[in-house]
Amino acid sequence: MFNLNELLRPNIRDLVPYSSARDEFKGEASVYLDANENSLGSPLLKWYNRYPDPLQMAVKEKLTTIKGVTPEHIFLGNGSDECIDVLIRAFCEPGMDNILIVPPTYGMYEVSAHINNVQIKKVPLTPDFQLDLPAMEEAVDDFTKIIFLCSPNNPTGNSLHRGAVEALLNNYFGLVVVDEAYINFSRQRSFLSDLQEYPNLVVLQTLSKAWGLAALRVGMAFASKEIIDVMNKVKPPYNINQASQELVLKALDEVEQVNEMIRVLVEERGRLERELPSLKIVQKVYSSDANFLLVKVRDAKKVYQYLLDKGIVVRDRSSVILCDDCLRITVGTEKENSELIEALKQYQ
Repeated sequence: MFNLNELLRPNIRDLVPYSSARDEFKGEASVYLDANENSLGSPLLKWYNRYPDPLQMAVKEKLTTIKGVTPEHIFLGNGSDECIDVLIRAFCEPGMDNILIVPPTYGMYEVSAHINNVQIKKVPLTPDFQLDLPAMEEAVDDFTKIIFLCSPNNPTGNSLHRGAVEALLNNYFGLVVVDEAYINFSRQRSFLSDLQEYPNLVVLQTLSKAWGLAALRVGMAFASKEIIDVMNKVKPPYNINQASQELVLKALDEVEQVNEMIRVLVEERGRLERELPSLKIVQKVYSSDANFLLVKVRDAKKVYQYLLDKGIVVRDRSSVILCDDCLRITVGTEKENSELIEALKQYQ
């Protein structure tokens, strides 16, 4: 049975979090003399001399109307990368515990584990980029605290079979983190609706992809209140700056515009899926639920350099397990995609 206190590092369980001035006073006042801010303002037209809301409640309230998840189940990070790091720092004892990843997958799970001196166990995906459940069961031990899954997966683009993820949630009593950075481009149902059913489930999403806010660095984690409370205890006091919070609030009012951008990108993704296979150098275009395609070509390194010389930057993934001679190509604008196709047609 899942037991949060047993899963937590003892020092984190007993940690008394830093209490900032904005934690101790909530509300509005006419004179603020509590946080050692510059009372004379800042050199910008809009003053940014006051610390931001450490729990970003206005943003979380707005997200509630979009995601259907209440604020106590939402954690906001400085990008999803901070969410990943906080989870590893909170639940994995350095030099003792381990995480399990399923390559090819997003690289920051491994990087964050290394930074925190946490062992990484790897169980490669099957040749069709799905979970190898028997091998995962074999790899998990008493020190495996977190399993990281990316669905739709980066760099392969496909969604993991829902039944396999549910099997993990039902039979493994550590944290199962489902990274849904690309879920807005997918036909699959988000795991957000399953939070109440699985106390060990953490869902990661981001405003960097479909919402087009990569420069603001705002990632989201959704989980039980108990897990979110732990993450808030571990994070830096003011991890999302005021400017980012204000811009995110404005962006969250533009749901219709974002839905239109998603529609256009999915349409362009379909166009690339149709046109790329007809090119002589393309060996396979993998089906995608994301805003990119994994494309197998003849001699990926040479094709990558050729495109670079043409001023077109893609990602060479040919050194990644199961991705031999593969390029990862983000879906661009109609014009950018046409330039890519024309350049590949001319490749000798």
